[in-house]
Amino acid sequence: DDDATNSNKDKVDRHKPLLPQLQSKFEKSQSYGSDKINFSMVSAAYETFESVAYMLLGFLPFLWDKACSIGSTHFGYDETNDEIKVTLIFLLLVTLVGTVTALPFELYSTFKIEKKHGFNKMTIGLFISDKIKSLLLTFIIGGPFVALLLKIIKMGGDKFYLYVWAFMSVFSLFMMTIVPVFIMPLFNKYEPLKDGPLKDSIYALAGKLKYPLTKLFVMDGSKRSSHSNAFMFGFGSNKRIVLFDTLLTQVHDEEILAILGHELGHWKLGHTLANLFITQFYSGITFYTFSLCYSSHDLYRAFGFEGGSRPIPTMIALLLFFQTVWAPIDKIISFMMTIFSRVNEFAADKFSVDLGMSRDLQTGLCKIHLENLGAMCPDRLYSIYHYSHPPLVERLRAMMELDKKSK
Repeated sequence: DDDATNSNKDKVDRHKPLLPQLQSKFEKSQSYGSDKINFSMVSAAYETFESVAYMLLGFLPFLWDKACSIGSTHFGYDETNDEIKVTLIFLLLVTLVGTVTALPFELYSTFKIEKKHGFNKMTIGLFISDKIKSLLLTFIIGGPFVALLLKIIKMGGDKFYLYVWAFMSVFSLFMMTIVPVFIMPLFNKYEPLKDGPLKDSIYALAGKLKYPLTKLFVMDGSKRSSHSNAFMFGFGSNKRIVLFDTLLTQVHDEEILAILGHELGHWKLGHTLANLFITQFYSGITFYTFSLCYSSHDLYRAFGFEGGSRPIPTMIALLLFFQTVWAPIDKIISFMMTIFSRVNEFAADKFSVDLGMSRDLQTGLCKIHLENLGAMCPDRLYSIYHYSHPPLVERLRAMMELDKKSK
């Protein structure tokens, strides 16, 4: 009861001036940010230690041998003729080990840090239920995906990366289709937004921008967290918008419209399509580079796989490639994508401002930022590298400059 009372006291009053509330939230925001950064450093240090330990101790070769042993003893599998089946056993072991080692960090983040700062609404029972569902989905979808991927690599010859590229493109579109419709409802409840002025205004905005909105949902995000959000999904003429129930209680209807104006700006300006094309291009370059390293036995020997009479498993080749050769390249590309994302955020803000929603977007973003205890004044270089969205202060400054120019 005390936690609920304190949480209510800390909530942003959307009817009162924001500046005094911002000042009162500053210390809480700094504390939340500090806790998250400290936790991320400890977590990253452990992950580095684990990776180095696994490498020095030959953990991957050990797990592969264990998978071969299980497959041979219980199912009569041979690692040469039944490599894909043995690989699925290997990935099962890797997933189970990874789940166990990550569990303490997930529990601490959810039930210590998020609860301490008033965000976590999840129970242990719901946490366990989510974890079981996630693992089952990993096996049900991930198993056939890996089996097909390995089959294509083995049958594709020297140009296998082209076939893998096509397969990954189709699979990503398939997942974009089924995740919102079939998978996300396994974790959250989606109900149509009730009839009223907000619903009418959203459909009117979508119509004005020629956005083919067919369904408008409210998601019960509050059963896990008091964080708020809104997102869009769908292909062609079947678009949908989802609002977190927490968002509806934190901002006014006009501010929700301005926020959706920003999100619709991403669609209207082609950011969504651009990200899709970039992702597919990234996938193609990645697997082309992998094809150049696929036959490098020196790489596998360096990590404890002797080769010789035993063929190097394709999945092991993939894992070593992504963990070693591709990792530094991925860091560079990820940073470039972060810069691209920040540019797009400013452009989407401008789109909403051009719709005449500047004031509502600014106040709406401020309220959400305060509710989520977002970083008030992050280090400039740190935010450039880590934040896919520009800091709030920078976005507000840019919008105010646009307002001045329009007068």
